[in-house]
Amino acid sequence: MVSETDALVRILVAAALGAVLGFERELRDKPAGLRTHMLVAEGAALFMVGSILPTQEFGHSGDSVSIDTTRIASTIVAGIGFLGGGAILQTKDRVKGITTAAGIWVAAAIGLLAGAGFFVVAIGGTVIALLTLLLLVLPERWLSASDTGQYHISHNDRKRNRPEGPD
Repeated sequence: MVSETDALVRILVAAALGAVLGFERELRDKPAGLRTHMLVAEGAALFMVGSILPTQEFGHSGDSVSIDTTRIASTIVAGIGFLGGGAILQTKDRVKGITTAAGIWVAAAIGLLAGAGFFVVAIGGTVIALLTLLLLVLPERWLSASDTGQYHISHNDRKRNRPEGPD
């Protein structure tokens, strides 16, 4: 049984874990930083807790009512794509913001896990995401043709390789 105090702890843990990811994004001066990641994780936890508490209150065995707490979680996964999509920008031959969008998506998952009370998994996911953001910067730069950390779009290469003259 989750009390309202337990629910509040879950939400605070989610916000703190979101802050860890957001702090790294803030240090790199990315568009979605500390506050965005905190709010995404907190919001996901609020929705998760908000689906657990009514289930406890109204979903007693023997009732004809069937409440599925995973339905709210699944809509968060779909809905968070809109925020992530807003973080992605395309210019000429580059796409920016994909890592930030992925970070927002991960922050939502961490918030869901913390909201459900799976603190070890939420903390582990945060550590893995943070290590990914911090440790893979150098290999990514080494592998990329550009030192900006942006990705090239290959479909624009067709325009440059087209023979000149009448078709």
